[in-house]
Amino acid sequence: MRLDFTPEQEAFRAEVRTWLDAQLSGEFAHIREIQGISEGAEQRFPWERHLGRAGWNQLSWPKAFGGREANLFEQVIFHEEYARSGAPGRLSHVGLELVAPTIMAFGNDEQRQRFLKPTAEVEIIWAQLFSEPNAGSDLANVQTRARLEDRPGGQVWVLEGQKIWSSFAQYSQWGMALVRTEPGSVGSKGLSMLLIPLDAKGVDIRPIRQMSGGSSFNEVFLDGAETAAANVLGAAGEGWKVAMGTLTFERGVSTLGQQMGFRNELDHILRVAKENGAARNPGIAKRLARAQAELRTMRYTALRMLGGSGLSLAGLTYKLYYTSWHQRLGELAMDVLGPAGEIAVPGSDAYRLQKMYLESRSDSIWAGTSQIQRNIIAERGLGLPREGKAAR
Repeated sequence: MRLDFTPEQEAFRAEVRTWLDAQLSGEFAHIREIQGISEGAEQRFPWERHLGRAGWNQLSWPKAFGGREANLFEQVIFHEEYARSGAPGRLSHVGLELVAPTIMAFGNDEQRQRFLKPTAEVEIIWAQLFSEPNAGSDLANVQTRARLEDRPGGQVWVLEGQKIWSSFAQYSQWGMALVRTEPGSVGSKGLSMLLIPLDAKGVDIRPIRQMSGGSSFNEVFLDGAETAAANVLGAAGEGWKVAMGTLTFERGVSTLGQQMGFRNELDHILRVAKENGAARNPGIAKRLARAQAELRTMRYTALRMLGGSGLSLAGLTYKLYYTSWHQRLGELAMDVLGPAGEIAVPGSDAYRLQKMYLESRSDSIWAGTSQIQRNIIAERGLGLPREGKAAR
């Protein structure tokens, strides 16, 4: 496939860049100052709603659902330019990139009509309620349960259980939850995907304070919480199929925008290294050069992965590669800072790089731990025996 852009695509890049620069130099100039992934929620949401009204949130959506139906390279360009602009990551990411595509693929017409437009315009914020204390990377082990009960207004699902590591649930109005709806079922059988109002009685959301100082993750306790029987996504009992569909959307083109964010971080580190003299250290200089080469390799790998079809080795290894790289980048940032990285004043270079380093520690945990990723590479990519079978 092509790894460069056509003149038409570069024209689209210019359109996106011009629009973003205009918005971020005017009414929304202040949001460029937001740092980290869990700060400034009150400032971010008006900006994200503005993106939705302008049609950028639903760039990749089919026109039938109010989207622009942009092709792969146009999506890549938008995400790259968004990161280049210095705008903060979007708290509506879960709804736009995961929940909405899942509703399009598995929902019925009523659900699409009800949820897609408010999601695009960030009037509804979504949380993904998958992981549990004993079911993280082992997602099929979820134990949160739901049962159908009669109410005067019709049947409802009644939920009991706990979810954890739910990104931005404290800001969300709705959650998409994988729960066990068939008593006695085990593993991937007997699961359903339910849409749950998070302001309902019996829902308790508790932010988890992280070592970076923010709270982007949450625990969500469901103690008799109710949602209408119609709020099952896909058929009851087919939740595993729906969940696997959602996880395929998680490796979308936003990964290219993520890499532009990495580029911004690396450029920041390079600037600091030149200013404080760390770049003259041969060991630091070698690591800076290696980081640049690896980032470029990562971009080409991602383009090949996104341009292909089906399960590829690049797709299997990509998450493990970039999370390991990003964690090494955080360590490099701390070494470039030296003693100055021990104490950080908010707004300073040291503060920004220290926050990046701390937040990168979670990269090898979310969306599948590195240990699980290695198992997937071994079993699906290399055809090795599944874990545990060799001993029998």
